Amino acid sequence: MTEVSEILMSVLSTIRVPRPGDRVHKDECAFSYASPESEGGLYVCMNSFLGFGSKYVDRHNAKTGQRAYLHITRIRKTQKEDDSNSGSGDPPKKKPTRLAIGIEGGFDVEQEQYEEEVNVVLLPERLEVTSEDLASMPDVVKERVSLSIAGLQAADSVSHALQVQQWDGEVRQESKHAAELKQLNNGLKIPPSGWRCEVCDLQENLWMNLTDGKVLCGRRYFDGTGGNNHALQHYQQSGYPMAVKLGTITPDGADVYSYDEDDMVLDSKLPEHLSHFGIDMMTMEKTERTMTELEIAVNQRVGEWEVIQESGTTLRPLWGPGLTGMKNLGNSCYLNSVMQVLFTIPDFQTKYVSNIDKIFGEAPSDPTQDFKTQVAKLGYGLLSGEYSKPAPDPGDDPNASSESRGDQVGIAPRMFKALVGRGHPEFSTNRQQDAQEFLLHFINMVERNCRSGLNPSEAFRFLVEEKIVCQQSQKAKYTQRVDYIVQLPVPMDQATNMEELQEAERRRDEAEASGAPYPSVVRAQIPFAACMAALSEPETLTDFWSSAVQAKTTATKTTRFASFPDHLVIQIKKFTFGLDWVPKKLDVSIDVPDTLDLSALRAMGQQPGEELLPEVAPPPLMTPDVEVKAPVLDDSTVSQLCEMGFPLEACRKAVYYTGNTGIDAAMNWVMGHMDDPDFSAPLVMPGSSSGPGTTPTESIPEEHLATIVSMGFSRDQATRALRATNNVLERAVDWIFSHLDDLESMDVSEGGRSEGGSEASREPPPGPRVRDGSGKYELFAFISHMGTSTMCGHYVCHIKKDQQWVIINDQKVCASEKPPKDLGYLYFYRRVVE
Repeated sequence: MTEVSEILMSVLSTIRVPRPGDRVHKDECAFSYASPESEGGLYVCMNSFLGFGSKYVDRHNAKTGQRAYLHITRIRKTQKEDDSNSGSGDPPKKKPTRLAIGIEGGFDVEQEQYEEEVNVVLLPERLEVTSEDLASMPDVVKERVSLSIAGLQAADSVSHALQVQQWDGEVRQESKHAAELKQLNNGLKIPPSGWRCEVCDLQENLWMNLTDGKVLCGRRYFDGTGGNNHALQHYQQSGYPMAVKLGTITPDGADVYSYDEDDMVLDSKLPEHLSHFGIDMMTMEKTERTMTELEIAVNQRVGEWEVIQESGTTLRPLWGPGLTGMKNLGNSCYLNSVMQVLFTIPDFQTKYVSNIDKIFGEAPSDPTQDFKTQVAKLGYGLLSGEYSKPAPDPGDDPNASSESRGDQVGIAPRMFKALVGRGHPEFSTNRQQDAQEFLLHFINMVERNCRSGLNPSEAFRFLVEEKIVCQQSQKAKYTQRVDYIVQLPVPMDQATNMEELQEAERRRDEAEASGAPYPSVVRAQIPFAACMAALSEPETLTDFWSSAVQAKTTATKTTRFASFPDHLVIQIKKFTFGLDWVPKKLDVSIDVPDTLDLSALRAMGQQPGEELLPEVAPPPLMTPDVEVKAPVLDDSTVSQLCEMGFPLEACRKAVYYTGNTGIDAAMNWVMGHMDDPDFSAPLVMPGSSSGPGTTPTESIPEEHLATIVSMGFSRDQATRALRATNNVLERAVDWIFSHLDDLESMDVSEGGRSEGGSEASREPPPGPRVRDGSGKYELFAFISHMGTSTMCGHYVCHIKKDQQWVIINDQKVCASEKPPKDLGYLYFYRRVVE
């Protein structure tokens, strides 16, 4: 004991008490998915407050010399539904009564399911200091260590703070119509029971309009149950905005819906409004489930395998390396699906998992904020198999086996999600997102963090060649841009079951008119070949400014592959907007093939005898004065483009190169040049060697140069970035990261040009690094979306592993019996090696 006391005294200065703003990682290891619930528990450094599993705490001790750690272990409580709860001292488990989290009556939070034990451990000896040991130590030691322990226990962990801990789905706003709601004096009195829909005689899911007292059925649900939309149709015809759900009226209130506000609302005058139609709230009893109870029932079923099982078959759970599930952190299924697919690709495995020891060894002092570390941690967690084992019995049903349900321990990528979403307006939230947008966001992060060495995103990178032919002169213009995803249009007019679709639409209209149940949904069958034809067919440009004829004319644009990537991602453009600009999803079935040959779409470049459009800008507008150095630009057009979010210099160039011919032509120029390396670079005007806003090197702030150079860029690259952004540091940093490929091979001197010769004598810089090869591919994965738009719904992925299709739905990993390849959203192909 004396030895332990002496060690603690010697390291007392390294033991800190958490202060407001300190990041405390007491739920998850910085290098693995070990937690206090894991075998061996979690060790929290009492100086940096970083958490480490048993496997990595010795590494941290050896690297930093830190010796004092708080060892936290949690043991799952045995949950009992018995109301008497004999001997446990805990109240019986209550069913949720509110659609809420962390609020009385809401869903319980996970921490309540564990008993926690903490002790101080001294490394490298792993000497344990219990609370009893601490009590007998000198006061100065006892006080400092006790305060640190108490502070760590009281502090919110980072992962806890990142979650929505208190969320109340029942918080409703007072309707704007409630105070002044007009009610018709039509003498109508509603009985206390025995209601029926006035149109279809339905006896459940009934709503009474609070303006005229009409009793009508509610909305039809996605599965055909519910009502027949008669209450909604009545609002659309009458404009009467509010309705109350019959059967939910009690002395405490009722469910009130505002069609105009499209939400459940509060009605402070509900007793008065109900009394108008003879309903006394104080005598009413609840006979129907409230909307909250219906939503709670749905939330309690979230994650059940039956929701997305394939054709009702019983799916066989799989376990082992590469078969690890991921916990849903609240609408994070889009992230889970994308990362599962990415770590089946050798480039990502090699970059992050094969080099994991090197990455961890070079990690900064706070590895939780290091991109490479967190991606490597995620990849190892998915591929190692360490977390691919049945989850502990939740205790709700002692006879239920988690293995039979397919539930896994899995991994909870909280640190990873927080890091990749940091600062992003969408991915930093718990809202549902578009998997395609997240894939591009993650690829962009990989690009930024792989300026040297292997860049796994090159597996997806390819060049697109766009050929524009002026129909008047027949001269052509060729441009290339980098892309990572092929967006495949869905030509609905090419459906092979058009007659069946028209008949289904006719039956649906009849059912809506008569109030009969809707017929079963008929899905449009679109040939994959028709989608490819829509992608490759020439596009007509009606407002093209031709440098050959110096006027606007018609042109055709053809898009082809200038290179074929190792791995091809195809997005089916299912998501679109309706006539009311509400996002919607096309319900289509596409016969996506297992093998694909795109060789016919290979770009051929300039053909023999083909003339190119001259690289000449429209003539500058002149005034009666002598030569005008700067063109006279239409300020209103420039302003309109800037208001759309485009860079000022790009807007100026768009107006200049389209000869002040209007917003449409300028917008076409912007859309056609967004991927140009110098898109946002200053406009260089005739007779000048630099654009407006550029400055000689001497005037570039030295501190801005130093900041960018410290990020690993050369002084010349930093100079070019600052010149392109008028010396605004934040814009320069964004600019340089969006021009990495161009900067890799740039040859710029302090004056902006090579000192060895003129611009014309220089070799053009090589393009971005792309891999190329055969255009033949085989399907190895696809991500599917269920729901009406990207803002809601659920994602799952199917991956072909060892010639067997596997379905991964968050924490559940099973052998797929009938992979729905015709209903996917993102398809992943790998090149066939011949």
